Amino acid sequence: MKKALLILSILFITISYSQEVKQVPMITVSGEGKIKTAPDQVSILISIETKGTKANEVKLENDVKMDKILKFIKKSAIAKEDFQTQRVQLNPNFDYTKKKYNYIATQSIQILLKDLTKYDDLMEGLVNEGTNRIENVAFKSSKMEQLKSDARKLAMKEAKAKAEDFVSVLNQKVGKAIVISDNSQTYNPQPQMYAMKTIAMVMDGAESPRETLAVGEIEISANVNVSFVLE
Repeated sequence: MKKALLILSILFITISYSQEVKQVPMITVSGEGKIKTAPDQVSILISIETKGTKANEVKLENDVKMDKILKFIKKSAIAKEDFQTQRVQLNPNFDYTKKKYNYIATQSIQILLKDLTKYDDLMEGLVNEGTNRIENVAFKSSKMEQLKSDARKLAMKEAKAKAEDFVSVLNQKVGKAIVISDNSQTYNPQPQMYAMKTIAMVMDGAESPRETLAVGEIEISANVNVSFVLE
């Protein structure tokens, strides 16, 4: 009996409390901010791949090529913290036609080039020294964190402006924000225009300057959801 009375008392208190809780009028909107800028850095991922029938010989040949690549990178005045080995692999590959194994050795290097005017010379040198795979070229900005912050602020301003627009016909005002969620995705922005040419143009017997890079712009975006109290 006492247990039943205790349960009823708890239920009564809970019901009374729920009746006292008032719903807060609010509006939830999304906002997006975008910043465009010309990149001043480029991240380059290159690989050296060597194939052969003997694992030790394939690995040795690949190491010799990588040694030349690393020495060239150092001669190119790239700081040691701006290049790093990303992958080292030696894999068997069965040839079903010849019924035997061959081997593939691969080593990859990630390079951050902070001077885009050196791009042509660097890429040409890497290829001449033995690079046989260009895995990826991604443009960046040295001011990325500040640009992300600016994009977030623009997203918040758009969200507030959108909320004010919605309630402008309701004789209400937008109050303080009570819930903010960041829906931005982490990614490496790519340029809107990018082209790479490998053949030099020749006009009237004289070489014209090679154009191997169309940098364009990169776009940094932020997306938020915001809930505002209505007053």
